[in-house]
Amino acid sequence: MNHMKPTLSLLLLALVMNAQWNDAARQQVVRRLDSRMNDYGQMGRKIWEFAELGYKETRSSALLQDELKRNGFRVEAGIGGAPTAFTATWGSGSPVIAIMGEFDALPALSQDAVPVRKPLANGAPGHGCGHNLFGVAAMMASISAKEHLETNKLPGTIRFYGTPAEEGGGGKIYMLRAGAFKDVDVVLTWHPSDRNSAGMGSSLANISAKFRFYGKASHAASAPERGRSALDAVMLMAHGVDLMREHIPSVTRLHYIVSNGGAAPNVVPDYSEVFLYARHPSMPVLDGIWERVINCGKGAALATDTKVEMELVNSVYNVLPNEPLVRNLHKNLSYVGGYSYTPEELEFAKKLRESLPEATTELGSQEKVMPFQESTAGGGGSTDVGDVSWSLPTAQFVAATWVPGVAAHTWQAVACDGMSIGTKGMMIAGKTLALTAIDLFHDPKTIAAAKADFAKRKGSIVYSSRVPEGSKPPLNYRDLGTTKEQSY
Repeated sequence: MNHMKPTLSLLLLALVMNAQWNDAARQQVVRRLDSRMNDYGQMGRKIWEFAELGYKETRSSALLQDELKRNGFRVEAGIGGAPTAFTATWGSGSPVIAIMGEFDALPALSQDAVPVRKPLANGAPGHGCGHNLFGVAAMMASISAKEHLETNKLPGTIRFYGTPAEEGGGGKIYMLRAGAFKDVDVVLTWHPSDRNSAGMGSSLANISAKFRFYGKASHAASAPERGRSALDAVMLMAHGVDLMREHIPSVTRLHYIVSNGGAAPNVVPDYSEVFLYARHPSMPVLDGIWERVINCGKGAALATDTKVEMELVNSVYNVLPNEPLVRNLHKNLSYVGGYSYTPEELEFAKKLRESLPEATTELGSQEKVMPFQESTAGGGGSTDVGDVSWSLPTAQFVAATWVPGVAAHTWQAVACDGMSIGTKGMMIAGKTLALTAIDLFHDPKTIAAAKADFAKRKGSIVYSSRVPEGSKPPLNYRDLGTTKEQSY
């Protein structure tokens, strides 16, 4: 009969854990979070007002760290060489459940929380991707999971990841390399959107770089033959990249800005810079496309008698979905449900939608949760969540922080992120993450299934970042067009 003792012990443990996690307990978690809506909303608003760019989110990161410390978490900051990157840990032992949060803003998207275009400061940053809400929702979920573990004296570790510079800076890559995720079992995260949805979608792999061209200055009128225009090289490279579009897979995305085009029309520019992104659903395919982009730069330099150097800024993988985790997120998102507008919010939404070219999402859809989507096709943007997802089981979902029809990286998104509509969507996200994390602490089978799904989808592919080993975080990647010392 001795062989039955372990089985009976596990059975009894499972019964105790299930008794601790029932519908009444779920409702208690939701009610407790609702009671803190005002406080969390104020935190989201503060980070919205800070509007700090990637790797420079000093006040935003500190605000989240202080709140987590106040709730008993052990904080480790400056991870991977990024001053604003941090982890906050509570508990000990297995399982280790991670929840990721972001808090960086976007350049030149300053906007007041009103339904018409009204920058707070021309050219200043703004939270056009809702990361002011992103970090707060992930934090509140981590605190909620901690409280459940503590109250019920359950084993396990909850860890919040404060990940900087998601918008093109690859903060998570450097945290991965620093070993910050080495003991984690699964990762949960979310993203602001104009809808409530959890499905099997992916994203686009992305490689970005600054191409700097060096020429010779001269008087553009009296001695143009003595000059070698770095701007000509940039324009020629850009033309070459544009011609590529017809001869690469249609799902590829190529976009760039001329971040330095010279100082004056009457001076042949001896320095010029183009900042370019290339994206595709598959990293191996993108690698081949990127080689052709590099050749466009080399060819442009050769044709204009200039020199070129490339600074790789960032490279991220497409997101690898995880079905067991995503289905759990969908279950809890459906449990939480959507939200309705107050008369004031409805007036705001109607006025804002007047500025949209053609809203494809129905007004009122924020009250619903979208059906589970099984497609894993890549689309939309890129994120360093992808690199985490190729390293360990990871799942994310979206919540309606924006008026239906609003796209990311717009002034309309900034406006929503700074008012009550954004806060309501943030609360949905926080509740969903909290319930899912607690589910996982009570259900080791889902964690095991997530690990099995991860292994199957990853197959024989070995994750390896295109960012060179030994690279430091590009802390000043948002500083555009800075002239380096001339090579000749």
